[in-house]
Formats: sequence, C-alpha cells, structure tokens
Amino acid sequence: MIRSFGPAEFTFLVEAARWTVLLSLLAFIGGGAIGMVVALMRVSRNAMLRNIAASWISVVQGTPVLIVLFLVFYGLPFLGLRFPPLVAAALGMTVYASAFLGDIWRGCIEAVPRQQWEAASSLALKPAQRMIYVVLPQAVRLAVPPTVGFMVQIVKNTSVASIIGFVELTRAGTLMNNVTFQPFWVFGSVALLYFAMCWPLSVMSQRLERRLHAGRRS
Repeated sequence: MIRSFGPAEFTFLVEAARWTVLLSLLAFIGGGAIGMVVALMRVSRNAMLRNIAASWISVVQGTPVLIVLFLVFYGLPFLGLRFPPLVAAALGMTVYASAFLGDIWRGCIEAVPRQQWEAASSLALKPAQRMIYVVLPQAVRLAVPPTVGFMVQIVKNTSVASIIGFVELTRAGTLMNNVTFQPFWVFGSVALLYFAMCWPLSVMSQRLERRLHAGRRS
C-alpha cells in the first residue's frame, strides 16, 4: 500500500537521525582516542613508532570508508568476529576517524613553534612533561577548528553505514521512499535533517577559528 509523506513519516526520519548522531559520537570518541595515540606515535623520536603510525594513516586514508565497513561487517566474521550493524559501523567509522584525526593532530603538534620545544627542553622537562605541559596545550588550540570541521565529515559519512543494513537517517529515507514513492519530499527532508545536524558544527568551527585568530592578534 502506497502512503503519502506526512508528519508521521517525517517523525520516522527524525527518530532515525538519532542513530546518525549516536554513530557520529561513537566514531568521534573512538576515533579521537586512537587518533591521539596515532598522532603521538607520529611525532615520536622512535622511528619504528613513527613508521607504524604513518603506515596506519596511509592505509586507512587510501581506503574508502565503505570498504572499511565491508571489511569489518563481512570480513571479520571469517575470523570468528561477528558484530551487529551498529557495532560494525561504529568500529569501521572509528578506524576511519582515527587516521584522519591522527593526521590532523600530528600537524597541529608539529605546528607548535620550535622555540617552544627548545624552551621546554631548557627547563629540563622530561619528554612526557614537555608534551603535556607545553606542547599539547598549544596544539589543542590549533586543533579545535579543523577537528570541529572534521566532525561534519563524520556526520555526513555515517550515511555509508546504510549499506550494511544499519538503519540510520539515509537508510530510513530509502525505506520511506519505497513506501511513499515521493523521493523529492523524502530525500529533501533527509537533506534538511543532515543540514540541521551539520550547520551548527560548521558555524561553531568558523567562530572558533575567528576567536583563536583574534586571540593571536591581541
């Protein structure tokens, strides 16, 4: 039976958007935790750690996120690891986010002026103390705008999770279109909901960037 697209159908999309938000948060938290480790390994004095982190970034960034999801959802069961769609999507998006956040934060750490590193060394701080008390606080300031900007990419890229059967916003839109045959209203509403989630993050990124630049000029 063909239905018309109305308030009940729009509410279904809004409810599905909650799963998009949840998946985005899981990807950002998991990717951020691993990404910080990758960034610290990338700037380490240990060549082996630097090479491992560089390889991780290169391999993941060179692989489409869709293939990463396929490997987690369809590949890992051959190793005896079978996950439900939400967990598989969160793992795949975590891998994807870790490489990009690790590279972003590596760049921010290396952007801290060399004089700051030398000043910390002159205070006889140990490498870990130098990183925690001198370098990272300045790197965090540099990292906020690009990190918030990357969160927008995470939200939009969660749409590929629909391909493994996870019913997030895009998948819900496809299901609703199949019963209403009103793609303009269905996917127009999906686009509106994505915009409602991403636009505040974009505005936040721009404001943070202006504020931080103003702080540098003052």
